[in-house]
Amino acid sequence: MCDTDNPGGLMSAPATEMRREELEPQLEGYRGELTGYSYRMLGSSFEAEDAVQETMIRAWRALEKFDGRSSLRSWLYRIATNVCIDALNGRKRRAVPMDFGGPSEPVADNLREPLPDDTWLEPIPDARIAPSGADPAETAVARESVRLAFVAALQHLPARQRVVLILREVLCWKAAEVAELLGSSVASVNSALQRARATLEERGIAPDLEPATPSEEDVELLGKYVAAFESYDMEALVALLHEDAEQNMPPLELWLRGAENITAWMLGPGFECKGSRLIATSANGSPAFAQYRLSADGTHHFPWGLQVLRIEGGRITGISTFLDTKLFALFGMPDRLEPDSAA
Repeated sequence: MCDTDNPGGLMSAPATEMRREELEPQLEGYRGELTGYSYRMLGSSFEAEDAVQETMIRAWRALEKFDGRSSLRSWLYRIATNVCIDALNGRKRRAVPMDFGGPSEPVADNLREPLPDDTWLEPIPDARIAPSGADPAETAVARESVRLAFVAALQHLPARQRVVLILREVLCWKAAEVAELLGSSVASVNSALQRARATLEERGIAPDLEPATPSEEDVELLGKYVAAFESYDMEALVALLHEDAEQNMPPLELWLRGAENITAWMLGPGFECKGSRLIATSANGSPAFAQYRLSADGTHHFPWGLQVLRIEGGRITGISTFLDTKLFALFGMPDRLEPDSAA
């Protein structure tokens, strides 16, 4: 999907020909794509927001030094790259439960103390990462390149390899441009890209990011999923799951494989989810739902988790439920559902 004729972005006029008030609004125009870039680098939606804000602050303070020899976009990406690499220094990579071992049995005894929030890869709303004013094709590519599996695989790369892979494979920069941004050589960039590709291939992730278009069957499948989950009809739910479907629930370390184990969990330790309501949204280029559980007194539904679904071949192959209620505000979701709004 890379157009090598225009890899580095639109050229900006020299700063000497533009007033500060003309440049400042342009900075905001790059917020969406910089958020997507920072998220792929950091694996955290909240940290990505902070990184972009820090990028904007640094850019604003240094705006007088911008001489226009590179594009404004390239200049901002250089700043954002430095911010992200600084954030990654001395920090463990963001993980998914599958990184900690094999699948668990669907029994309460396998529940352990939740790991800290900063252990886990986080989801991000699609609306936060699409380039401002992008055409539908660019938006589709942006969403495809933040799939949970792809971003999880990126976390296994050293910081500079992440930069190279994202800029070359996702954002379609030329090797010479990436080398200039990193203060490196083209040979070094190409070598880093080779090593990054090899790591992704080892994890079964193809760096070729062709956007997928949801089918009518997928839309119908999602409708059936909502009906089955809200009615807690396990027979109907099993019919929608691939036999090897996976379910994980950060910050819990355990994860499940197989439709039978998933439904056994929901009828066992997860039975308190009965009576939940779902509100549709989208995250990481995938269908997602904000899950609200029924209060003990039955008067309302309260935030519980954000589900991100993976669909392949007309079946649900993955359910990642992030049990972090701070995500609800990020996704613009209400802090409770009253009976009439949940019906």
